[in-house]
Amino acid sequence: MKRFAFLLLAAALLSLRPSLYAQTPKTMSLDKTLRENRWQKRVLLLVAPTAQDADFRQQKALLAAQASELAERDFLVIELLNDQLSPASRQFFIQKTGLPPTRFAAVLIGKDGGVKEKSSRPMKPEDLFGTVDKMPMRREEMKRVK
Repeated sequence: MKRFAFLLLAAALLSLRPSLYAQTPKTMSLDKTLRENRWQKRVLLLVAPTAQDADFRQQKALLAAQASELAERDFLVIELLNDQLSPASRQFFIQKTGLPPTRFAAVLIGKDGGVKEKSSRPMKPEDLFGTVDKMPMRREEMKRVK
């Protein structure tokens, strides 16, 4: 019963945070999406050849239970599926990260717009949050909350 209540709470939190999780930016280029979120959000790009990619699905599952932690750290999660990317967004992604969008990658973009971490395997949320929590900007944010 407690597990069911937790799952309901998690689902409710996800529904309240529509800006936390974005699908592939179809109306806006990846470049523009990152520019508009600079200094506002930390962006986690989840890149995969298709939505059926096992690592992609595993990463999404790992993050699904962490909605409040993601929100606390001002995350925007963007799915980039190679089979749905525009040529311009594909090229921008390659230039920005040095990675091909033809296989799974998780890429952390800091609020300053710089690439902070890249992984070709799903990232454990605690590792992702540990990386962010060491950043000077995040430390300042944590001081202000106390």
